[in-house]
Amino acid sequence: MSDDHATARMIKDKAFRGIVIFLACFSMLPLLLILYFITRNGIAVINWEFLTQLPRPIGEDGGGVFNAVAGTAILIVLSSILSIPFGITTGIYLSEKSEGKIAHIVRLCVVVLQGTPSIVIGIVAYIWVVAPFHSFSAISGGVALSIMMLPVIIKATEETLKLMPYHLKEASLALGVPYYKTILKVILPTGISGILTGILLSLARITGETAPLLFTAFGNQFMNWNLFKPIDSLPYRIFYYAMSPYPEWHAFAWGASFILVAVVLGFNLIARGVTAKWKVQF
Repeated sequence: MSDDHATARMIKDKAFRGIVIFLACFSMLPLLLILYFITRNGIAVINWEFLTQLPRPIGEDGGGVFNAVAGTAILIVLSSILSIPFGITTGIYLSEKSEGKIAHIVRLCVVVLQGTPSIVIGIVAYIWVVAPFHSFSAISGGVALSIMMLPVIIKATEETLKLMPYHLKEASLALGVPYYKTILKVILPTGISGILTGILLSLARITGETAPLLFTAFGNQFMNWNLFKPIDSLPYRIFYYAMSPYPEWHAFAWGASFILVAVVLGFNLIARGVTAKWKVQF
């Protein structure tokens, strides 16, 4: 009887393991299908001209998405400049004053902001920046994307610094090191891997956003280096080409999608590499 009971338990255990493995593999299927179709349709368009030329009118051969690639890079730099200092300092405050009333309010605001739809953030950026200056611009796009980056950076910084042993800060303060130097020289360097991971993941999140840019940067078929004028981006260019009735532009949309997915995947892989290489052992 005991042998039958043991056999039944083994069968149930193997069945459960099989179900878990099957569901885990099945959950990866959508991602694999997306990568397959984007690679199959997009890789054929990718060449040096596609990466270095500006868009051309329909009917003309050639052309590319250089303005969209450069515009995406500009928006990433702008949003990083606007969000990283505020995100890290807010995360430091929440980790240092975690039980204060203000910290609870700030933490609630971060949670709400993280769940705010991107199109709403785009409308807010339109009201704040676009409407007063009467023009779409790269600056307004950077503002919208920086707002989306903030919650990820703040949470990553806070959670990373909370994992640090308290005796590191105590030892620094006991030696007479000023509080600000303790933050800059002890706390931040120790948690740099987690903070960098949060920054990279926030960049991966905003790189593919389209809705906020429709209300802010808007798009531009020409190369524009003026931050106060409309600027193009890969998500907007994909949207514009995909909605057109021309097969040539549909092919360009697949190519731009391939570049965008490669950039997002690159950010995620770098984030994992940073976490693995600079992992702090306490």
